[in-house]
Amino acid sequence: MTEDFKEKLNRLFAQQEALLNAPNEKVEEENGIFVRYKNPVLTAAHTPVIWRYDLDELTNPYLMERIGMNAAFNAGAIKWKSKYLLVVRVEGADRKSFFAIAESPNGIDQFRFRDYPVTLPETENPDTNVYDMRLTAHEDGWIYGIFCSERKDPDAAPGDLSSALAAAGIVRTKDLENWERLPDLLTKCQQRNVVLHPEFVNGKYALYTRPQDGFIDAGSGGGIGWALIDDMANAETREEKIINFRYYHTIKELKNGEGPHPIKTPRGWLHLAHGVRGCAAGLRYVLYLYMTALDDPSLVIAEPAGYFMAPVGEERNGDVSNVLFSNGWIADEDGKVFIYYASSDTRMHVATSTIDQLVDYCLNTPADGFRSAASVETLKKQISKNLGILKNSMLSH
Repeated sequence: MTEDFKEKLNRLFAQQEALLNAPNEKVEEENGIFVRYKNPVLTAAHTPVIWRYDLDELTNPYLMERIGMNAAFNAGAIKWKSKYLLVVRVEGADRKSFFAIAESPNGIDQFRFRDYPVTLPETENPDTNVYDMRLTAHEDGWIYGIFCSERKDPDAAPGDLSSALAAAGIVRTKDLENWERLPDLLTKCQQRNVVLHPEFVNGKYALYTRPQDGFIDAGSGGGIGWALIDDMANAETREEKIINFRYYHTIKELKNGEGPHPIKTPRGWLHLAHGVRGCAAGLRYVLYLYMTALDDPSLVIAEPAGYFMAPVGEERNGDVSNVLFSNGWIADEDGKVFIYYASSDTRMHVATSTIDQLVDYCLNTPADGFRSAASVETLKKQISKNLGILKNSMLSH
């Protein structure tokens, strides 16, 4: 190895180590609900040098990047052996996505990819692209991963190279290293956002679904669905009901979908979802929260108006701009919640909150009245209450 090549190689590894070990700091501005952190936790640059570069001087004398990585985003999340694990959607420069696991000791920074990406078994009808895995440690003892499996539409017109079909692919594991591929979810329509509830419901597995007419458009699909199934090894939705609806002139008028599986709290199941609306700049994706009943996870008991998180600053820019998306969060035993979200289909971030804060936000934040006049009346009630508090406070002094 020549000195020049060795110097370039050492510089590559030094730059990556500096990136991986950079401390992440809280952003000072906060709204009392959650706290953002300054740096993305994962980007394409966090992918290992050994993925992107051929380190053999004979075959790569200029030390060129041979296998380019475009983005790291839309990660499922799980706490595993005291570490915070993300099953990340990594997109190569060739536009193919795959899954890779990154681990952190604290959930905030120092995320480091494992040497190898996930080896995902294929079905008899191979996926063209796979992405956006939701992880659920189910009470049956398995960890399930449900993801979008994309294939070219076989009925597309000649020359149409963009029409696609979306299905819910399913894998399971007990060690997050070896993955068993199960048959795709059998359903009556396309599905891109399917999430497994962590507990049995009436002795059955429960799924949050998102029925849609097409690969992109929800069409007649009314929102987030609910289905009970007998067997994850041969999963089939025979009946679906919508539990969280889309509404005109809201943050979720075009589409909405469950994010990660819900968190169980003493007051109900806490859900994180995404909503999509159209605007002059295109589609805008934001995150919102809602809660369902402990004894009936399909029954919505609270949903604050509007978004919980929306893209800000650099989060607005990327491959698909003006997008926040989450399919992973972790609740620690002390009640701290790590919310992992992607911005603009490009990078991963983390925000933190607590179960108490998120439940308070859901149960005590006003619901959507669906009309401007209703929004004004809600605002007037709060203003009147606060003016009374301020007046009494001044009088007491």
